[in-house]
Amino acid sequence: MKTRSGQNALRAALLLASFASILLLWAQAQEKTLTKEWPLIQPSAAGFDAAALTALDADIAGGKYGLVDSMLIIRDGKQVLARSYPHDYGKIYGELAEHEGPLNHDVHGPYNYFSAEFHPYYQHSDLHTMQSVSKTATSITIGIAMGRKEFPADLDTPILKFFDEYKIANLDERKRRITLRHLLTMTAGLEWNEDLPYNDPKNSCDVMESKHDWVEYVINQPMAAEPGKVWVYSSGATQLLSHIFKKATGKNVDQYAAEHLFQPLGIAYHWKQSPTGLPDTEGGLYISSSSLAKVGLLSLKNGMWEGKQIVPADWVAASVKPAMNIEDEGRHWGYGFQWWLQPWGKSPEKFAWAARGFGGQELRVVPEHNLIVVSTGWDILPHDKEPRHDSLERVIAALKTATP
Repeated sequence: MKTRSGQNALRAALLLASFASILLLWAQAQEKTLTKEWPLIQPSAAGFDAAALTALDADIAGGKYGLVDSMLIIRDGKQVLARSYPHDYGKIYGELAEHEGPLNHDVHGPYNYFSAEFHPYYQHSDLHTMQSVSKTATSITIGIAMGRKEFPADLDTPILKFFDEYKIANLDERKRRITLRHLLTMTAGLEWNEDLPYNDPKNSCDVMESKHDWVEYVINQPMAAEPGKVWVYSSGATQLLSHIFKKATGKNVDQYAAEHLFQPLGIAYHWKQSPTGLPDTEGGLYISSSSLAKVGLLSLKNGMWEGKQIVPADWVAASVKPAMNIEDEGRHWGYGFQWWLQPWGKSPEKFAWAARGFGGQELRVVPEHNLIVVSTGWDILPHDKEPRHDSLERVIAALKTATP
Protein backbone atom coordinates (compact mmCIF):
# COMPACT_ATOMS: atom_id res chain seq x y z
CA MET A 1 0.00 0.00 0.00
CA LYS A 2 1.31 3.47 -0.97
CA THR A 3 1.61 6.15 1.67
CA ARG A 4 -0.11 9.55 1.27
CA SER A 5 3.30 11.24 0.90
CA GLY A 6 4.18 8.72 -1.82
CA GLN A 7 0.90 9.42 -3.59
CA ASN A 8 1.56 13.17 -3.42
CA ALA A 9 5.05 12.68 -4.81
CA LEU A 10 3.68 10.55 -7.65
CA ARG A 11 0.96 13.12 -8.39
CA ALA A 12 3.58 15.90 -8.46
CA ALA A 13 5.80 13.90 -10.77
CA LEU A 14 2.89 13.24 -13.13
CA LEU A 15 1.91 16.91 -13.13
CA LEU A 16 5.50 17.92 -13.86
CA ALA A 17 5.75 15.43 -16.69
CA SER A 18 2.42 16.63 -18.07
CA PHE A 19 3.53 20.27 -17.84
CA ALA A 20 6.81 19.46 -19.61
CA SER A 21 4.86 17.66 -22.35
CA ILE A 22 2.58 20.67 -22.78
CA LEU A 23 5.60 22.99 -23.02
CA LEU A 24 7.15 20.75 -25.68
CA LEU A 25 3.94 20.65 -27.69
CA TRP A 26 3.58 24.43 -27.34
CA ALA A 27 7.13 24.99 -28.56
CA GLN A 28 6.55 22.68 -31.52
CA ALA A 29 3.29 24.46 -32.32
CA GLN A 30 5.01 27.84 -32.16
CA GLU A 31 7.59 26.64 -34.66
CA LYS A 32 4.94 25.17 -36.96
CA THR A 33 2.89 28.38 -37.01
CA LEU A 34 5.54 29.78 -39.32
CA THR A 35 4.22 27.51 -42.07
CA LYS A 36 0.65 28.73 -41.57
CA GLU A 37 0.65 32.27 -40.25
CA TRP A 38 3.13 34.67 -38.75
CA PRO A 39 2.91 35.30 -34.99
CA LEU A 40 2.10 38.95 -34.27
CA ILE A 41 4.30 41.35 -32.34
CA GLN A 42 3.98 45.06 -31.65
CA PRO A 43 6.51 47.23 -33.54
CA SER A 44 7.99 48.60 -30.30
CA ALA A 45 8.48 45.06 -28.94
CA ALA A 46 10.40 44.21 -32.13
CA GLY A 47 12.68 47.23 -31.70
CA PHE A 48 10.93 49.59 -34.14
CA ASP A 49 9.85 53.19 -33.84
CA ALA A 50 6.12 52.66 -34.41
CA ALA A 51 5.61 56.27 -35.54
CA ALA A 52 8.21 55.86 -38.30
CA LEU A 53 6.44 52.77 -39.65
CA THR A 54 3.10 54.57 -39.44
CA ALA A 55 4.55 57.41 -41.52
CA LEU A 56 5.83 54.95 -44.14
CA ASP A 57 2.43 53.25 -44.25
CA ALA A 58 0.73 56.63 -44.77
CA ASP A 59 3.09 57.56 -47.61
CA ILE A 60 2.45 54.24 -49.35
CA ALA A 61 -1.32 54.63 -48.93
CA GLY A 62 -1.00 58.19 -50.25
CA GLY A 63 0.58 56.99 -53.51
CA LYS A 64 4.12 58.28 -52.99
CA TYR A 65 5.47 54.80 -53.84
CA GLY A 66 3.22 54.21 -56.82
CA LEU A 67 0.71 51.37 -57.08
CA VAL A 68 1.69 49.24 -54.08
CA ASP A 69 -0.59 46.33 -53.17
CA SER A 70 0.93 45.16 -49.89
CA MET A 71 3.68 45.66 -47.33
CA LEU A 72 4.75 42.98 -44.85
CA ILE A 73 7.53 43.34 -42.28
CA ILE A 74 8.84 40.30 -40.38
CA ARG A 75 11.47 40.41 -37.66
CA ASP A 76 12.74 37.43 -35.67
CA GLY A 77 10.06 35.33 -37.33
CA LYS A 78 7.23 37.59 -36.14
CA GLN A 79 4.92 39.90 -38.04
CA VAL A 80 5.56 43.55 -37.22
CA LEU A 81 3.42 45.19 -39.89
CA ALA A 82 1.02 43.89 -42.53
CA ARG A 83 -0.86 46.29 -44.79
CA SER A 84 -2.78 46.00 -48.04
CA TYR A 85 -3.61 48.86 -50.39
CA PRO A 86 -6.50 48.00 -52.72
CA HIS A 87 -6.61 49.38 -56.27
CA ASP A 88 -9.19 49.01 -59.03
CA TYR A 89 -6.92 47.62 -61.73
CA GLY A 90 -9.86 46.90 -64.00
CA LYS A 91 -10.44 50.63 -64.09
CA ILE A 92 -6.75 51.64 -64.15
CA TYR A 93 -5.73 49.35 -67.02
CA GLY A 94 -9.11 48.33 -68.47
CA GLU A 95 -8.83 50.18 -71.77
CA LEU A 96 -5.30 48.93 -72.42
CA ALA A 97 -6.46 45.36 -71.74
CA GLU A 98 -8.56 45.44 -74.91
CA HIS A 99 -5.75 46.19 -77.36
CA GLU A 100 -2.91 43.89 -78.42
CA GLY A 101 0.58 45.35 -78.24
CA PRO A 102 3.57 45.56 -75.86
CA LEU A 103 2.65 43.99 -72.49
CA ASN A 104 -0.39 42.47 -74.21
CA HIS A 105 0.39 39.72 -76.71
CA ASP A 106 -2.43 37.57 -75.36
CA VAL A 107 -5.62 39.66 -75.11
CA HIS A 108 -7.69 36.91 -73.51
CA GLY A 109 -4.97 35.10 -71.60
CA PRO A 110 -2.25 35.28 -68.94
CA TYR A 111 0.17 37.34 -71.03
CA ASN A 112 -2.14 40.31 -71.10
CA TYR A 113 -0.49 42.31 -68.33
CA PHE A 114 -3.43 44.69 -68.20
CA SER A 115 -5.99 41.93 -67.59
CA ALA A 116 -7.47 42.08 -64.09
CA GLU A 117 -8.20 38.36 -64.36
CA PHE A 118 -4.49 37.52 -64.33
CA HIS A 119 -2.75 40.62 -62.94
CA PRO A 120 -1.75 41.38 -60.37
CA TYR A 121 -3.79 38.64 -58.66
CA TYR A 122 -4.42 35.25 -60.21
CA GLN A 123 -8.17 35.00 -60.83
CA HIS A 124 -8.95 37.33 -57.90
CA SER A 125 -7.28 35.06 -55.32
CA ASP A 126 -4.56 36.16 -52.90
CA LEU A 127 -1.90 34.71 -55.22
CA HIS A 128 -0.02 37.75 -56.47
CA THR A 129 2.14 37.80 -59.57
CA MET A 130 5.79 37.62 -58.61
CA GLN A 131 7.22 38.43 -62.05
CA SER A 132 11.03 38.20 -61.84
CA VAL A 133 10.94 36.91 -58.27
CA SER A 134 10.24 33.72 -60.27
CA LYS A 135 13.91 33.83 -61.26
CA THR A 136 14.96 33.55 -57.62
CA ALA A 137 12.52 30.68 -57.03
CA THR A 138 13.99 28.94 -60.08
CA SER A 139 17.53 29.33 -58.71
CA ILE A 140 16.47 27.95 -55.33
CA THR A 141 14.84 24.96 -57.04
CA ILE A 142 17.97 24.23 -59.05
CA GLY A 143 19.97 24.33 -55.81
CA ILE A 144 17.58 21.86 -54.20
CA ALA A 145 17.81 19.49 -57.18
CA MET A 146 21.61 19.66 -57.20
CA GLY A 147 21.71 19.03 -53.46
CA ARG A 148 19.49 15.97 -53.91
CA LYS A 149 21.78 14.70 -56.71
CA GLU A 150 18.83 14.86 -59.10
CA PHE A 151 20.34 17.51 -61.38
CA PRO A 152 23.27 15.64 -62.97
CA ALA A 153 25.40 18.64 -63.96
CA ASP A 154 27.57 21.18 -62.19
CA LEU A 155 27.63 24.94 -62.54
CA ASP A 156 30.45 24.90 -65.06
CA THR A 157 28.65 22.57 -67.47
CA PRO A 158 28.34 24.13 -70.96
CA ILE A 159 24.65 24.74 -71.64
CA LEU A 160 24.82 23.48 -75.23
CA LYS A 161 24.99 19.99 -73.72
CA PHE A 162 21.22 20.40 -73.36
CA PHE A 163 20.56 21.58 -76.94
CA ASP A 164 20.88 20.22 -80.49
CA GLU A 165 23.75 22.33 -81.79
CA TYR A 166 22.80 21.88 -85.44
CA LYS A 167 19.50 23.71 -84.74
CA ILE A 168 21.14 26.77 -83.14
CA ALA A 169 21.65 29.99 -85.08
CA ASN A 170 24.61 32.33 -84.63
CA LEU A 171 26.69 29.50 -83.19
CA ASP A 172 30.30 30.34 -82.39
CA GLU A 173 32.96 29.35 -79.86
CA ARG A 174 31.77 31.97 -77.37
CA LYS A 175 28.28 30.49 -77.35
CA ARG A 176 29.81 27.07 -76.79
CA ARG A 177 31.49 28.46 -73.65
CA ILE A 178 28.24 29.58 -71.95
CA THR A 179 27.76 27.61 -68.72
CA LEU A 180 24.99 27.22 -66.17
CA ARG A 181 26.88 29.60 -63.91
CA HIS A 182 26.74 32.27 -66.61
CA LEU A 183 22.96 31.92 -66.92
CA LEU A 184 22.47 32.11 -63.15
CA THR A 185 24.64 35.23 -62.84
CA MET A 186 23.31 37.04 -65.97
CA THR A 187 26.73 36.91 -67.68
CA ALA A 188 25.90 34.67 -70.66
CA GLY A 189 27.09 37.21 -73.23
CA LEU A 190 24.04 36.81 -75.49
CA GLU A 191 22.79 39.96 -77.18
CA TRP A 192 19.88 41.29 -75.10
CA ASN A 193 18.33 44.65 -74.23
CA GLU A 194 15.99 44.69 -71.27
CA ASP A 195 16.94 48.18 -70.12
CA LEU A 196 14.06 49.70 -72.09
CA PRO A 197 10.61 50.13 -70.50
CA TYR A 198 8.61 46.92 -70.77
CA ASN A 199 5.96 48.65 -72.86
CA ASP A 200 8.61 49.44 -75.49
CA PRO A 201 8.24 47.00 -78.43
CA LYS A 202 12.06 46.85 -78.74
CA ASN A 203 12.50 45.45 -75.22
CA SER A 204 14.01 41.98 -75.72
CA CYS A 205 11.78 40.41 -73.07
CA ASP A 206 8.66 41.80 -74.73
CA VAL A 207 9.85 40.49 -78.09
CA MET A 208 10.51 37.06 -76.55
CA GLU A 209 7.01 36.90 -75.07
CA SER A 210 5.54 37.67 -78.50
CA LYS A 211 7.11 34.48 -79.89
CA HIS A 212 5.77 30.92 -79.73
CA ASP A 213 9.08 29.30 -78.72
CA TRP A 214 10.84 31.51 -76.17
CA VAL A 215 13.81 29.19 -75.69
CA GLU A 216 14.48 29.03 -79.43
CA TYR A 217 14.37 32.83 -79.65
CA VAL A 218 16.88 33.27 -76.81
CA ILE A 219 19.40 30.59 -77.73
CA ASN A 220 19.49 31.87 -81.32
CA GLN A 221 20.52 35.38 -80.29
CA PRO A 222 24.00 36.40 -81.47
CA MET A 223 26.78 36.75 -78.95
CA ALA A 224 27.64 40.26 -77.78
CA ALA A 225 30.39 39.47 -75.24
CA GLU A 226 32.58 36.69 -73.90
CA PRO A 227 30.61 34.68 -71.28
CA GLY A 228 31.41 35.68 -67.71
CA LYS A 229 32.75 39.13 -68.58
CA VAL A 230 29.73 41.44 -68.83
CA TRP A 231 26.59 41.56 -66.68
CA VAL A 232 23.40 42.12 -68.69
CA TYR A 233 20.00 41.58 -67.08
CA SER A 234 18.25 38.96 -69.20
CA SER A 235 14.91 37.28 -68.63
CA GLY A 236 15.82 35.16 -71.62
CA ALA A 237 18.79 33.66 -69.77
CA THR A 238 16.49 32.49 -66.99
CA GLN A 239 14.02 31.03 -69.48
CA LEU A 240 16.84 28.87 -70.85
CA LEU A 241 17.09 27.39 -67.34
CA SER A 242 13.50 26.13 -67.70
CA HIS A 243 14.51 24.10 -70.75
CA ILE A 244 17.75 22.92 -69.17
CA PHE A 245 16.05 21.83 -65.93
CA LYS A 246 13.59 19.67 -67.87
CA LYS A 247 16.38 18.11 -69.92
CA ALA A 248 18.54 17.45 -66.85
CA THR A 249 15.91 16.13 -64.43
CA GLY A 250 13.02 14.95 -66.60
CA LYS A 251 10.70 17.24 -64.61
CA ASN A 252 9.54 20.79 -65.06
CA VAL A 253 10.77 23.36 -62.55
CA ASP A 254 7.27 24.03 -61.24
CA GLN A 255 6.63 20.31 -60.62
CA TYR A 256 9.90 19.92 -58.78
CA ALA A 257 9.41 23.11 -56.75
CA ALA A 258 5.91 21.99 -55.78
CA GLU A 259 7.28 18.80 -54.21
CA HIS A 260 10.55 19.98 -52.72
CA LEU A 261 10.05 23.71 -51.98
CA PHE A 262 6.42 24.80 -51.84
CA GLN A 263 4.97 21.74 -50.11
CA PRO A 264 7.48 21.72 -47.22
CA LEU A 265 6.88 25.45 -46.65
CA GLY A 266 3.10 25.19 -46.98
CA ILE A 267 2.98 27.52 -50.00
CA ALA A 268 0.01 27.63 -52.37
CA TYR A 269 1.02 28.71 -55.86
CA HIS A 270 0.22 29.07 -59.54
CA TRP A 271 2.95 29.04 -62.19
CA LYS A 272 2.25 30.17 -65.76
CA GLN A 273 3.55 28.27 -68.76
CA SER A 274 5.12 29.65 -71.89
CA PRO A 275 3.35 28.79 -75.19
CA THR A 276 5.40 25.59 -75.64
CA GLY A 277 4.37 24.29 -72.21
CA LEU A 278 7.59 25.01 -70.33
CA PRO A 279 7.16 26.90 -67.04
CA ASP A 280 7.73 30.63 -67.34
CA THR A 281 10.78 30.73 -65.10
CA GLU A 282 11.50 34.36 -65.93
CA GLY A 283 8.21 35.70 -64.56
CA GLY A 284 5.34 33.23 -64.21
CA LEU A 285 5.07 32.48 -60.48
CA TYR A 286 2.14 33.58 -58.30
CA ILE A 287 2.24 33.27 -54.49
CA SER A 288 0.98 35.37 -51.57
CA SER A 289 2.99 38.00 -49.70
CA SER A 290 3.05 35.75 -46.64
CA SER A 291 4.45 32.89 -48.72
CA LEU A 292 7.11 35.13 -50.20
CA ALA A 293 8.19 36.00 -46.66
CA LYS A 294 8.62 32.27 -46.01
CA VAL A 295 11.08 32.10 -48.90
CA GLY A 296 12.97 34.93 -47.19
CA LEU A 297 12.99 33.11 -43.86
CA LEU A 298 14.19 29.92 -45.55
CA SER A 299 17.20 31.80 -46.90
CA LEU A 300 17.77 33.60 -43.60
CA LYS A 301 17.92 30.18 -41.92
CA ASN A 302 20.53 28.95 -44.44
CA GLY A 303 18.04 26.70 -46.21
CA MET A 304 16.60 25.09 -43.04
CA TRP A 305 12.88 24.74 -42.40
CA GLU A 306 11.43 23.14 -39.27
CA GLY A 307 14.64 21.23 -38.65
CA LYS A 308 15.00 19.96 -42.23
CA GLN A 309 17.59 21.12 -44.75
CA ILE A 310 15.47 22.12 -47.74
CA VAL A 311 18.13 24.03 -49.69
CA PRO A 312 21.83 23.16 -49.29
CA ALA A 313 23.47 25.76 -47.04
CA ASP A 314 26.38 26.17 -49.46
CA TRP A 315 23.92 26.94 -52.29
CA VAL A 316 22.29 29.66 -50.18
CA ALA A 317 25.69 31.13 -49.35
CA ALA A 318 26.83 31.10 -52.99
CA SER A 319 23.51 32.55 -54.16
CA VAL A 320 23.82 35.69 -52.03
CA LYS A 321 27.52 36.25 -52.67
CA PRO A 322 28.21 38.93 -55.32
CA ALA A 323 29.28 37.19 -58.52
CA MET A 324 29.19 40.53 -60.34
CA ASN A 325 29.18 44.15 -59.20
CA ILE A 326 26.65 46.32 -61.02
CA GLU A 327 25.15 49.80 -61.02
CA ASP A 328 21.47 50.27 -60.27
CA GLU A 329 19.53 53.29 -59.05
CA GLY A 330 22.81 55.22 -58.80
CA ARG A 331 24.41 52.82 -56.31
CA HIS A 332 26.76 49.85 -56.40
CA TRP A 333 24.78 46.61 -56.19
CA GLY A 334 25.83 42.99 -56.38
CA TYR A 335 24.26 40.06 -58.18
CA GLY A 336 24.44 36.40 -57.18
CA PHE A 337 22.51 33.37 -58.43
CA GLN A 338 19.34 35.20 -59.51
CA TRP A 339 19.46 37.24 -56.29
CA TRP A 340 20.03 40.99 -56.25
CA LEU A 341 22.27 42.28 -53.48
CA GLN A 342 20.92 45.66 -52.46
CA PRO A 343 23.25 48.09 -50.65
CA TRP A 344 22.05 49.75 -47.48
CA GLY A 345 23.70 51.96 -44.90
CA LYS A 346 27.12 53.54 -45.34
CA SER A 347 29.20 50.37 -45.46
CA PRO A 348 29.80 48.98 -48.98
CA GLU A 349 29.78 45.45 -47.53
CA LYS A 350 26.20 45.68 -46.27
CA PHE A 351 23.75 44.04 -48.66
CA ALA A 352 20.13 43.06 -48.34
CA TRP A 353 19.37 39.87 -50.25
CA ALA A 354 16.69 40.90 -52.73
CA ALA A 355 14.33 39.11 -55.09
CA ARG A 356 12.77 41.73 -57.36
CA GLY A 357 10.00 41.65 -59.93
CA PHE A 358 8.41 43.93 -62.50
CA GLY A 359 5.60 46.07 -61.14
CA GLY A 360 6.86 46.31 -57.56
CA GLN A 361 7.44 42.75 -56.32
CA GLU A 362 10.13 42.89 -53.64
CA LEU A 363 11.55 40.47 -51.10
CA ARG A 364 14.38 41.97 -49.07
CA VAL A 365 16.25 40.01 -46.39
CA VAL A 366 18.55 41.91 -44.03
CA PRO A 367 20.51 39.25 -42.11
CA GLU A 368 22.16 41.76 -39.75
CA HIS A 369 18.74 42.56 -38.28
CA ASN A 370 16.98 39.21 -38.82
CA LEU A 371 14.60 41.27 -40.94
CA ILE A 372 12.36 40.39 -43.90
CA VAL A 373 10.51 43.06 -45.87
CA VAL A 374 8.00 42.07 -48.56
CA SER A 375 6.09 44.38 -50.86
CA THR A 376 3.94 43.75 -53.93
CA GLY A 377 2.45 46.08 -56.48
CA TRP A 378 1.39 46.54 -60.08
CA ASP A 379 3.06 49.75 -61.20
CA ILE A 380 3.86 48.70 -64.77
CA LEU A 381 3.89 51.87 -66.87
CA PRO A 382 6.49 54.66 -66.91
CA HIS A 383 5.82 57.73 -64.74
CA ASP A 384 6.25 61.41 -65.46
CA LYS A 385 7.35 61.67 -61.83
CA GLU A 386 9.23 58.64 -60.53
CA PRO A 387 7.83 57.17 -57.26
CA ARG A 388 10.02 56.85 -54.19
CA HIS A 389 12.21 53.75 -53.84
CA ASP A 390 13.54 54.12 -50.31
CA SER A 391 11.12 51.89 -48.37
CA LEU A 392 13.84 49.46 -47.20
CA GLU A 393 16.01 52.30 -45.95
CA ARG A 394 13.05 53.73 -44.04
CA VAL A 395 12.25 50.36 -42.45
CA ILE A 396 15.87 49.91 -41.34
CA ALA A 397 16.02 53.51 -40.09
CA ALA A 398 12.93 52.80 -37.98
CA LEU A 399 14.89 50.18 -36.05
CA LYS A 400 16.05 51.79 -32.84
CA THR A 401 19.09 49.51 -32.71
CA ALA A 402 20.12 49.97 -36.35
CA THR A 403 23.59 51.28 -37.15
CA PRO A 404 24.24 53.36 -40.26
